[in-house]
Amino acid sequence: MSTLSSLPYKGTRDFYPEDKRIQNYIFSIWRKVSESYGYEEYGAPILEPLEIYAAKSGQELANDQTYSFVDRGGRIVAIRPEMTPSICRMVALRRQELAYPARLYSIANFMRYERPQRGREREFWQLNVDIFGDDGVTAEAEIISMSDDIMKATGAKPEDYVIKINNRKLINFMMAQYLGLDAVQAQFMIKLLDRKDKISGQDFTDQATEVFGELADVGLPKVEALLNATSMADLPAEIRDSAAVAEVQELFTLLERADVKSLVFDITLMRGFDYYTGMVFEVFDTNPENNRALFGGGRYDGLVGLFGAEPISAVGVAPGGTTFLNFLQSHNLMPNINSSTDVYLSVLGDTTREATKLANEFRTNGINVELDISGRKLDRQIKNVIKKNIPFILFLGEDEVKSGVYTLKNIAKSEEYKLKFDEIVELFAVRRKGEK
Repeated sequence: MSTLSSLPYKGTRDFYPEDKRIQNYIFSIWRKVSESYGYEEYGAPILEPLEIYAAKSGQELANDQTYSFVDRGGRIVAIRPEMTPSICRMVALRRQELAYPARLYSIANFMRYERPQRGREREFWQLNVDIFGDDGVTAEAEIISMSDDIMKATGAKPEDYVIKINNRKLINFMMAQYLGLDAVQAQFMIKLLDRKDKISGQDFTDQATEVFGELADVGLPKVEALLNATSMADLPAEIRDSAAVAEVQELFTLLERADVKSLVFDITLMRGFDYYTGMVFEVFDTNPENNRALFGGGRYDGLVGLFGAEPISAVGVAPGGTTFLNFLQSHNLMPNINSSTDVYLSVLGDTTREATKLANEFRTNGINVELDISGRKLDRQIKNVIKKNIPFILFLGEDEVKSGVYTLKNIAKSEEYKLKFDEIVELFAVRRKGEK
């Protein structure tokens, strides 16, 4: 029999306790900010019918990137590659029962069969935040403000990231009215602009020339004018006077009132998914070593209607765990996170019975205790405590049992305290308040 590999499946990763602590820290930021805006957590199945992904995101995701199979009932199902179809299905199912605007969030894992690279894995964790039933710009402003608060909650400064904003109504107007493209040409141009930073300038020009065909001499200068526009005021007059630009201006006004500082209008931001119907945005890391999009979102008003319900407006955003971690690392924002265990109780001599009782009393008072059951020498116990990143160790010998005064050592500070039981309980209560 061959030896089994101890490595995880390609594109996935194992989360040991130290990794899980970091992941939970990220999740805690997501959860705290989402709930501070009144969003409520939901859950959805990890399996869905494959057809809902094909309908929402197209055949590339459904056919090329989705883990799909035929179940024992003969149904073609998929491991979820994203959450939006699931939450739209759920809203459609209870459309008449929900109170609007419905503010919903989830933190879940997904799988896509794609090439693993920095910031992208086959299994990934993601926050999904969506507001349903509000047609106004205020809903868009709320989602972007929340995204900004998520970044601020890491300790990031406004200059550490930039929020690029555009609008699909403006994009559609630009394609049809300004560039004079038909529907097929517009789709090619949108996808080309979406990847302009990933190809050379010559490749961009060559492909844009193909899109315009015989009208390239007229079209290319117009595209260049768009690329040179760094603000709405720089846009050509035909675009600047459109209703879509007025909508973007209203959004910027709301965000500036909300003290969102890291804003940039980017006419070339496409978010190349066909289902977006209004505002689109992306949050970018400004660190040269990690200069990439971290996450994004936008308005998508037609997806709930795919499930047989009346269409309902929606705006959403979806930060990913891996890119979020890369951002923390690139800006030195990673906190030193201790074990969830508060104290290691070291048994000295024949005090196991008393140690077990003491550990239970601490747990009753909300203190997480790992009780020594190894019988190892003290130096080995201390090494294990340091490896596990447990912040405190309490020594219990016969003298401590008799006196009721315990030696508690802070590992990081190398400080020892002589404390009674109630004093130790108070110490950890104060410590917990400081962590909140």
